[in-house]
Amino acid sequence: MGSVNAINTNTDLSVRVFDSFYSFSQNVPADQFDVVNSYFRSVFDTAEAAGNFTVTLFRIAAQSKIPVLTLLQQIQGQSQPQLTLTLTYYLNGLRSPATLLGVNVPSIPNYYVARNIQA
Repeated sequence: MGSVNAINTNTDLSVRVFDSFYSFSQNVPADQFDVVNSYFRSVFDTAEAAGNFTVTLFRIAAQSKIPVLTLLQQIQGQSQPQLTLTLTYYLNGLRSPATLLGVNVPSIPNYYVARNIQA
């Protein structure tokens, strides 16, 4: 006799996280997704912000080959501004230096290099 609490092994116990802007898609274990998403829901006011930060953390974990729960332990207890700064640091490590996040001063190329670039 089945129970509502019994796990159905015929179904896939993963969640697909995706970011349509960056074309990022990944299957992640459902239990890890629930842990990460519930943490961000406790920190942020909206479900959209929590979802975006959840996808971001899984993206950082996939690119840096660091387990997502290890990253979560490192950021737990931080305020919203500190959390944004920490995730920006990780994301900047994955991005091109010309497209860094949170940089107010635009990068100015060398004069001689810039004049050779045709728009």
